[in-house]
Amino acid sequence: MNFEEGRPAGHVRERLVVIGNGMAGCRAVEEILARDPGRFDVTIFGAEPRVNYNRIMLSPVLAGEKTFDEIVINTQEWYDDNGITLVSGDKVESIDREHKRVVAASGRIEPYDKLLIATGSDPFIIPVPGKDLDGVVTFRDLDDVDKMLAAAGQGGNAVVIGGGLLGLEAAHGLNLRGMDVTVIHLMPTLMERQLDEAAGWLLKTELERRGQTILTGANTKEIVGKDGKVAAVRLEDGTEIPASIVVMAVGIRPATGLAREAGLDVERGIMVDDHMVTSDPSVLAVGECVQHRGMCYGLVAPLWDMCRALADHVTENPTGYEGSVTSTKLKVSGIDLFSAGDFSGGEGCEDIVMRDASRGVYKRVIVKENKVLGAVLYGDTADGSWYFDLMKKGEDVSDIREALIFGQAFASGGALADPNAAVAALSDDAEICGCNGVSKGQVVSCINGGAHSLDAVRSTCKASASCGSCTGLVESLLALTLGGEVESGPKTMCKCTSFTHGDVRKLIVEKELREIPQIMQELHWTTPDGCASCRPALNYYLLCAWPGEYEDDQKSRFVNERMHANIQKDGTYSVVPRMWGGLTNPKELRAIADVVEKFNAPMVKVTGGQRLDIFGIKKEDLPAVWADLNAAGMVSGHAYGKSLRTVKTCVGSEWCRFGTQDSTGLGVQIERMTWGSWMPHKFKIAVSGCPRNCAEATIKDFGVVCVDSGYELHIAGNGGIKVRATDLLCKVETEQEAMDMCAAFIQFYREDAWYLERTAPWVERVGLQYVKDALAAEGAVEHYAARFRYSQQFMQDDPWAKRAAGEHEKLHQHLAEVRPFPGAKMENA
Repeated sequence: MNFEEGRPAGHVRERLVVIGNGMAGCRAVEEILARDPGRFDVTIFGAEPRVNYNRIMLSPVLAGEKTFDEIVINTQEWYDDNGITLVSGDKVESIDREHKRVVAASGRIEPYDKLLIATGSDPFIIPVPGKDLDGVVTFRDLDDVDKMLAAAGQGGNAVVIGGGLLGLEAAHGLNLRGMDVTVIHLMPTLMERQLDEAAGWLLKTELERRGQTILTGANTKEIVGKDGKVAAVRLEDGTEIPASIVVMAVGIRPATGLAREAGLDVERGIMVDDHMVTSDPSVLAVGECVQHRGMCYGLVAPLWDMCRALADHVTENPTGYEGSVTSTKLKVSGIDLFSAGDFSGGEGCEDIVMRDASRGVYKRVIVKENKVLGAVLYGDTADGSWYFDLMKKGEDVSDIREALIFGQAFASGGALADPNAAVAALSDDAEICGCNGVSKGQVVSCINGGAHSLDAVRSTCKASASCGSCTGLVESLLALTLGGEVESGPKTMCKCTSFTHGDVRKLIVEKELREIPQIMQELHWTTPDGCASCRPALNYYLLCAWPGEYEDDQKSRFVNERMHANIQKDGTYSVVPRMWGGLTNPKELRAIADVVEKFNAPMVKVTGGQRLDIFGIKKEDLPAVWADLNAAGMVSGHAYGKSLRTVKTCVGSEWCRFGTQDSTGLGVQIERMTWGSWMPHKFKIAVSGCPRNCAEATIKDFGVVCVDSGYELHIAGNGGIKVRATDLLCKVETEQEAMDMCAAFIQFYREDAWYLERTAPWVERVGLQYVKDALAAEGAVEHYAARFRYSQQFMQDDPWAKRAAGEHEKLHQHLAEVRPFPGAKMENA
């Protein structure tokens, strides 16, 4: 960037010092740079030792849904590229207005021509005994999240004081991390500033259903400690709740200490005019720390309006900030909520209410003198922007009064039933993204300026870049502006093509494409040989579509699949022979022991799939290891592949007094039927002999739970970072039915899912009912099971045996070349 662009020679830039490296301070700087990049030398002080990040997204970090890197707004490169000096981890302790300079905790002194205070807010700590104990934390920054994660790692009980947005998000995150969570809220209704009593009750009921304990109308009397650490929370009524961590989330107050000590006018917040100027013309303030026309704002959208007004002022194009009418569109623990305006009602107000208990939907619109005064939506917030637009404009709604509660589409007589048409009807100043204060007009302008994808819009104007609840609106605007539909989710297989996984799978069959080069030619691949993302996918899709015809392309496989072993961090490999249903015998155990001793393997590990994993095998020894294991009748365990991994079993009715069916025998049959099958992703099966579920069938891709009357079949579970319990697919009476359904489900998954999409995300994407309906159709199980078994004719060739035979053949060929066959005449002997 040319910082002197548009400036006369010899121009000296003013010095702008910003106190606060948070969302408001950095957004104000961004707005200034957008208007006049050469006006200021900028220095930003931040109390935290890190770059600017999105505090709104701390909740997903706590819940494990995002990492810190994913919530960073401005990387160090942004500061460097814009010539900004970032002083992080050094809190400003005083402002010397007389000499126009600030003094930091390190002793650093920084002079200014203009000073911007963006200190945000401080968490409110209720003054109860024990508030300073070790284990009492707030929820305002990343350090607080780290403390909560450390506590969650130890397990135990968490108490969250405060049933507002932050408190409920903290409770949700700690609950997901495995803690027993109790929320204590002083008021009788959760989020009473945003929700009325009915919506608050629905929210409380849903959170309790998810395992949290919610205590409303509860007053904290004391935090009880033991050995200097938190031990419990005692309520006014004497109730004592055990706690290993206590999160204070009872509210915030503007951080005004610096401004007050500097002699600036301060009431609840730092007093500012419509241009964000304080009582000192050289000092500006913006964000949660300010008070404008008697109002302090804790929501993001007003902060962005302030930043725009401030940037206009300092770049000599003043427009002024007149205050904000606020709305709140929230996602509390995955529950959609919208609140705007005044929902308290009063004289002359009318309530229009809709309740749909079966869908968990509640809507309440408050009307006064035929104008929308406020709205509360729970469970279905699609019309939130429309209600907010009506409220801001003060439009007369008498003509649509009867249909108002049913939303924009109904109020328009059905003309706006298409979601895109409903978005088109919104005014240009209608708010689309509340997190970043982006209007419809700004999104459209961004798209017209070249942002033709969701990611491009997010990076350009930040709409949909935070909580994501407005993603549907942004996609509708993309479709409207660009004249076509914009799909959510993955757009293409990779950078080499404009086709999606679904498109490619469909076209392979329709066009009878049978080779990777043929696909790339026919579908106009932009990269002649493809890339590491598309080649393995195409190889799998062809294997699945044309079993027995397509020859597996080893070049298009990942290294583990090419080597038929798992590469380890030291460059050696681990080898896992298959043990049918977790069963083994002396011959197999001797073969494994011999391999371990012969090749000096440093470790043998029992796996979670009931097998033995041999570690530390050198690459050059792999063919010999395979040959020795094959000689004992052991085949590949495919522990390296996008394929069937294991079939885990318990001992079932043969040995266990609780067993209802022969789970071991059924597991062995299923594994012998399914081994060797290539899949979109790794695939695990388990068979439990009774509902005690010792084989953990309910966290597998396909699970069988034996019961007295037959077999319960479960799908789409997995362990790992994000554990997902299975969905019940159906119940059958016989072993043969269980095996047929297993084969049919696997084949349907193989033909329908995208490459590298495991069963859990696949079922979540397409819907459980979609899978059930497909397999419940007449003749479907027979059809898919037959296709699977046909395919297995060509897949159940053991790769170890083939590879070992190939290596021996090469060896014999090499020996033939360097020495004569027996009995051949040797010349020059």
